[in-house]
Amino acid sequence: MISKQIATRVLEKCLITGGDFAEIFEEDCINNNLSLIDSKIENVLGGRTYGIGIRIFKGFNSVYAYTNDNSLESMLDTAYKAALALGRAGEEKMVVLNNCKRTTNINQIKLNPNSVDYQHKINVMKIAYKSAKDYSTDISQVSINYLDKEQNVLIANTEGLYTEDKRVRTRLSITSVASRGNENQTGHEGPGACKGFELFEDIDPEYYGKEASRVAYTMLNAKNCPAGQMTVAIDNGFGGVIFHEACGHSLEATSVAKGNSVFTGKLGEQIASTKVTAIDDGTLPNHWGSANIDDEGTPTQRNVLIENGILKSYMVDKLNGRRMNTAPTGSSRRQSYKFAPTSRMTNTFIAPGTDKVEDIIKSIDDGLYAKKMGGGSVNPVTGEFNFAVAEGYLVKNGEIKEAVRGASLIGKGSEVLMNIDMVGDNLAQAQGMCGSVSGSIPTNVGQPMIRVKEITVGGRSEE
Repeated sequence: MISKQIATRVLEKCLITGGDFAEIFEEDCINNNLSLIDSKIENVLGGRTYGIGIRIFKGFNSVYAYTNDNSLESMLDTAYKAALALGRAGEEKMVVLNNCKRTTNINQIKLNPNSVDYQHKINVMKIAYKSAKDYSTDISQVSINYLDKEQNVLIANTEGLYTEDKRVRTRLSITSVASRGNENQTGHEGPGACKGFELFEDIDPEYYGKEASRVAYTMLNAKNCPAGQMTVAIDNGFGGVIFHEACGHSLEATSVAKGNSVFTGKLGEQIASTKVTAIDDGTLPNHWGSANIDDEGTPTQRNVLIENGILKSYMVDKLNGRRMNTAPTGSSRRQSYKFAPTSRMTNTFIAPGTDKVEDIIKSIDDGLYAKKMGGGSVNPVTGEFNFAVAEGYLVKNGEIKEAVRGASLIGKGSEVLMNIDMVGDNLAQAQGMCGSVSGSIPTNVGQPMIRVKEITVGGRSEE
């Protein structure tokens, strides 16, 4: 990684046109990605990416440039050209890198994936494949993806910061397809963590393979879901994707600072049911969305976003923090050196409540149990969303009945928050990839089972 002396010279060049803040983000990343489809290895991809991003602030304006040439000449040229976008060249300002932080590692790695040969990784994939394929003769296709990533970063800025961090992540992704005639249904599982290959000492690939196929098979044999206004129980784990998408993005300073959020200017106000406490916490050891520091070098932290229904804080990065006159919250993230960072979620979840799962189900006379959620879309300005239910069941007189497919949940994030009237005690988190203006990043979503007293359920009529 580049030395303090070189970083200092580059940062001084950044300020030649009157900029008041500059930052270097250096990244050296090793990736491995393997894919298996129908028992055959399709791809084995290993690679290394390297680059340096340079960002300059002048008031509320910013410019970002990057290069993968770490020669001093190239970095000075990149810095100079970026600076010229903010004004005319003048005299360089002196920069002193006197804040050399050593990060405290919250994500201990026992077995670096780069030290594990491909055959061991393939063996894990084959275990997951076999359990998924053997679940039923109706399972027509199974695809397995394995990935691991070691990302080494250096961050230096004109506030004197000079620090480094290492991030290691490993994940297994399983998709099963169940088919009968022209009908196809899918099931998906994607366990991952900020861990090395020891991840597979903690999780069972056989279980996740079966689970993916169980969902696909169950939905293949399900009837179509009726539509209408219903009481809905949304299960724990990936059920938290609704809060992540419909509410979480609207609590990022990326939207809030520009007034493009339904929650702009509502700190201290009640925006959710008193049952709801929501947290974004990047400090959870070995969790998929965790890190020691964010991509601006700020230590990650536990941010209570909503407490008993009251909006307590936003997720804030440096630039939008300037616009909001708010300190950064360790929430600035980016996909790689090719992206300028901005405020993003890490591990975002609704905190556990005191209601029992069985009581939530018993409280529903006529409604839907959304056991697993799928993908969807959301408008962050209005909070309006539409999410598919990957696995659903009708609930009648307090009992879970037949499986239904084709269900979707439709509504507005702000309304759903107010309509949550029961929160279970079975918090679980699940892994996903989140896309936004700073690229695709790993995030956890989570919640205990919740009850939404009324929400629009989209369905399909029986043919």
